[in-house]
Amino acid sequence: MALRAAVLRHVRVPVTLNPALTLTGGKWAPPSLRWMSSHGDDHLTKSEVTDRVLSVVKSFPKVDPSTVTPDVHFQKDLGLDSLDNVEIVIALEEEFKLEIPDLEAVRIDSTNLAIEYVYNHPMTA
Repeated sequence: MALRAAVLRHVRVPVTLNPALTLTGGKWAPPSLRWMSSHGDDHLTKSEVTDRVLSVVKSFPKVDPSTVTPDVHFQKDLGLDSLDNVEIVIALEEEFKLEIPDLEAVRIDSTNLAIEYVYNHPMTA
């Protein structure tokens, strides 16, 4: 991590703005995160994300796969505790090759929220 920070401190990349892409009504508008994604058009559809999230939750040892739906709440409906919730979020990070910040991870307490978070994440693979 220190090496990365040291390298980034010394690297400068020239940036040229294309007025046709960045000007909106005469004012600069930041590009969307999805536009900046390295995955381009490879972004997953919501259906693909839903299937993979449900698969991760169904494969969790303490969960009865027949009870898992796109609307299920981890604690209320599946009887999982907060540690189980953390383990599911970690499994989602591994499945989708992304990092979910702790402040966001504690909010993901249902399959619906997990699906929405992963689908809207710009680096979902």
